[in-house]
Amino acid sequence: MPGENLSRDEARERAALLSVEGYEVSLDLRSAVGGTDAGPRTFRSVTTIRFRSAEPGATTFADLIAPSVTAVSLNGRDLDPGAVFDGSRILLEDLTEDNELVVDAQCAYSRTGEGMHRFVDPEDGEVYLYTQYEPADSRRVFANFEQPDLKAPFRFEVRAPEGWVVWSNGVGELADGVWKFAETKPISTYITAFVAGPYHYVTDSYERVLDDGTRLEIPLGAMCRKGLARHFDSDDVFLVTKQGLDFFHDNFDYPYPFGKYDQAFVPEYNLGAMENPGLVTFREEFIFRGRVTQASYERRANVILHEMAHMWFGDLVTMVWWDDLWLKESFADFMGTFSMVEATRFTNGWITFANNRKSWAYRADQLPSTHPITADIRDLEDAKLNFDGITYAKGASVLKQLVAYVGRDAFLEGARRYFKRHAYGNTQLGDLLSVLEETSGRDMATWSRSWLQTAGVNSLTPQVILSAEGRVTELAILQEAAESHPELRPHRVAVGLYRRSPEGAVERYARAEVDVEGPRTVVGELVGTEAPDLVLVNDDDLTYCKIRFDEGSLAALRDGLGDITDPLARALCWSALWNLTRDALMPARDFIDLVLRFAGRETDIGVLQMLHAWANSALTHYAAPGWREEGGRLLAEGALRELRLTEPGSQHQLTWARFFAAVASGEADLQLLQGLLEGTAKIDGLEVDQELRWAFLEPLAAHGVADEGVIAAELARDDTASGKRHQVRCLAARPSAAVKAQAWASVVESDSLSNALVEATIAGFAQSSHRELTAPYASKYFEVIERVWGERSIQIGMDVVRGLFPSLQDPRGTLEAADAWLAAHGAAAPALRRLVLEARDDLARALRGQACDDAGAFGE
Repeated sequence: MPGENLSRDEARERAALLSVEGYEVSLDLRSAVGGTDAGPRTFRSVTTIRFRSAEPGATTFADLIAPSVTAVSLNGRDLDPGAVFDGSRILLEDLTEDNELVVDAQCAYSRTGEGMHRFVDPEDGEVYLYTQYEPADSRRVFANFEQPDLKAPFRFEVRAPEGWVVWSNGVGELADGVWKFAETKPISTYITAFVAGPYHYVTDSYERVLDDGTRLEIPLGAMCRKGLARHFDSDDVFLVTKQGLDFFHDNFDYPYPFGKYDQAFVPEYNLGAMENPGLVTFREEFIFRGRVTQASYERRANVILHEMAHMWFGDLVTMVWWDDLWLKESFADFMGTFSMVEATRFTNGWITFANNRKSWAYRADQLPSTHPITADIRDLEDAKLNFDGITYAKGASVLKQLVAYVGRDAFLEGARRYFKRHAYGNTQLGDLLSVLEETSGRDMATWSRSWLQTAGVNSLTPQVILSAEGRVTELAILQEAAESHPELRPHRVAVGLYRRSPEGAVERYARAEVDVEGPRTVVGELVGTEAPDLVLVNDDDLTYCKIRFDEGSLAALRDGLGDITDPLARALCWSALWNLTRDALMPARDFIDLVLRFAGRETDIGVLQMLHAWANSALTHYAAPGWREEGGRLLAEGALRELRLTEPGSQHQLTWARFFAAVASGEADLQLLQGLLEGTAKIDGLEVDQELRWAFLEPLAAHGVADEGVIAAELARDDTASGKRHQVRCLAARPSAAVKAQAWASVVESDSLSNALVEATIAGFAQSSHRELTAPYASKYFEVIERVWGERSIQIGMDVVRGLFPSLQDPRGTLEAADAWLAAHGAAAPALRRLVLEARDDLARALRGQACDDAGAFGE
């Protein structure tokens, strides 16, 4: 329906016309339990909106996506719902200066993670509800003006099944069967929230004496499904929460503005988390059912702090429109790591950022859909797709560069002024730049044009000239940009010189910081130093760029990458080598060889996990088809070797065990996995808990060793919501044409599966070892995607279009088919075309990588 996709122009017109004074929303959620799901299950939603119009007599619309509307009243006049409601908009004519709109609707519970999501726990039959709105799904729950710059205070009340507890943004109380919540501060519609059901709930409190002597007390809460309560380490969640609140109060000089601070870990969540003020929601996978590595705890802490930063960047001060999404997401991404490193036990967070987070940005910034950090967001579909590696990780990287550029003190003082100046308001790019100019004295307009308003990633390569005596006579940095995005940016970088010590370690012995400008910059400070084995541009990861190496440095890495003692320098080298592989400048087999030789010496567990993911991707996508079988065998052998060599019971052993399962394919490997599952095989120190059992079972299913009965028996051991997702993925992973047909139909031809089970089915269907089995679906994909996009929610549409793109089957044929589809569907939804174009570009990149690997030009 055209009205669902609100455009920026429509939002601007409505914002110029209206100012919203307040909402009163009443929901009746008692229908969540009992009954059947034969039709769309609905709940009653009654909304009263008080708003002013700058033009009496004008016409506008309110937003609502609902199966039906019972009654609409505008300024006391009853309107005909059939005449004014088209399924997504309510026509409002003849406005007065002061207006009151009342809408009584039947809204639908969701199974896609959008709007009011309803989940039935298979373990005990309990029903759990939660909301997720960003960017524009609160209109699935109550009538409103769905755009971020029409902020207002909200009063909510909810009727719920007996025995339930309901949470919202404000503090709630149950009186006469109704949950009534304190009025919120002025906030945007997309960050209002509800969580309701028989959740397991624990409490704590944060207290602080502010600079003016007043005492701030913030009630803390954390919740999850009852079935996960025994796994819920809420003490650690509260510890990180309090550390974060300390950090932000120390640095932002603006007390947390939203009263209480609840954190809900909810099922079938599409995102990592969402920054609803007073009621942050997280995916429940952050509650660990089995043993995980320290990297998993670090990731959870980072997300907790990312969402907490949003309380100021995003909730207190909100962008006018989604063009400036970076004003909240880039800052939250940066502040999440910044605060985590300075305030928690995870002091190596910048290593994870450099190696993991930035790789997401580098990929996104080389796609044909790349965009400036301040993007051109025409409508809500654009907005949905721009929650990407550029808005988050590139933006955060650029802010890290900005701190180096203006200084930490000036940056934080700018943030403090920004909050005080724009509290509870909406801002654009210039509002932030102006305060940073005040605090730093720097020309922020020039910096912004280079870093925020242009797309693409620069490459920095060292050029070293040595004397006959083995001294540096000249060291320069060469900067390059892609033809499509030729901007050469100013970079503040550190250049590190490394050499091997007599003891065999590769260590830094010289460092210089320099401002890189234009295509060539001389680093005069390093002239005269002894000849390096390795030159590392962007040492300490101060800027956002792709690191390249001179020939001598590449040779040093091939000989001694694992001997680099500094973990951040080592992580940066690994990331640079992966970029070389993706750019078809290094054969995939050479990257895999480096992983096999040096990954076993990697101390940082997060980096090791990335190396495993990259090695698997190199084999699946970038290795020449003729070498793929041998490469798989080498990876499996190497993974098993390291699994047996690592310290028993260590997190490194667990990581190698998971990687071994991911690459196992030979008969002996599969027999070992089967033996570990059945208890007939042992590896000293390796505890095979339930989550690891599923990790071992999936490759057994994919290779035909575990049949439906074995999978059913495993579900009986773990008859939980998590177990059900694993079971569905394993069932779809079986090597059978009938299985693939059933999986395809359940996702493409039916909407009966929830979002989580759609994701699990696609993951099982798209096994890299099943290229021939899934080949018949390559042509079907291009036949159905436009229909799927039109019929399904945008979240499910994205999952299907991305997850089922036939990149593994006849890649050249798929490339031609994608080009033909794009040529023939110029009028298709821009967001759909973007997804296909991105997948097509990934495939073209993979083919270039395969050609490079086949040629074997590097290192031979």
